[in-house]
Amino acid sequence: MFLRRSTRPCHEERNDVIEIVGLRKTLNGKRVLDGVDLDIHEGTSLVIMGPSGTGKSVLLKHIVGLFDPDEGDVFVEGLSVLNANGKQIQEIRSKISYVFQNSALFDSMTTAQNIQLGLSTDHCRQVYAMTDPLVLEAISLVNLGMEVLTLLPSALSGGMQKRVAIARAIVGRQRYILYDEPTTGLDPVNANVINRLIARVQRETGCTSIIVTHDVESAFFLGDRIVLLTDGKVRASGTPDELRHSNDPVVQDFLHPTLEKETIDG
Repeated sequence: MFLRRSTRPCHEERNDVIEIVGLRKTLNGKRVLDGVDLDIHEGTSLVIMGPSGTGKSVLLKHIVGLFDPDEGDVFVEGLSVLNANGKQIQEIRSKISYVFQNSALFDSMTTAQNIQLGLSTDHCRQVYAMTDPLVLEAISLVNLGMEVLTLLPSALSGGMQKRVAIARAIVGRQRYILYDEPTTGLDPVNANVINRLIARVQRETGCTSIIVTHDVESAFFLGDRIVLLTDGKVRASGTPDELRHSNDPVVQDFLHPTLEKETIDG
């Protein structure tokens, strides 16, 4: 009988599968990341939150090797991303799925074809997307009907496009899923749908999730652990309860941004 691994392993069982060490990056003359250190545990959900422009998305891109750091390194299962050769970087990327902020669906491809892109090129050549069992399984997991498989992205709502992007991320059953602002641009109802979907994927697949968001409600709903980035540095890191009860005024100002305004207005 197949046993799915727990999505909430106890502390003793946790392994640091992704390590970020002393990461620094300057873009357009601005220090975006300034000495970031993070350990990401297997099978857990890490949320990276913070104001816009604090390096959250840049940090994700370093994990998959899209950016090279000025200093520091990222290790995926012990393998240096910075020093990896071409074969090794492909090995790293084969274990990681990336859900882009704008969904990044191909306009000329159907939903089925877009989802199938999450699989190997050889697989796509051999299996018709519309009847691919892996595609059908993925579309079912994100709660979309089979009727959308023939539709182009232009025929899908913003929320549906997000779900297709998540289906593409999970179809290959990668170990790690990176989400870049998955609820940006969605109304509260659809944002809630996407958050619940991400939680369901985490629960049912046991993957390791890294979620970038500036939305506090999403962060506390999704995160086993939350990291707050400010000015390119880790300002706070802990469980939702630990951040909620933090004595750091910067943390509290981010979590409760209306307090200062209410005090001034009062």
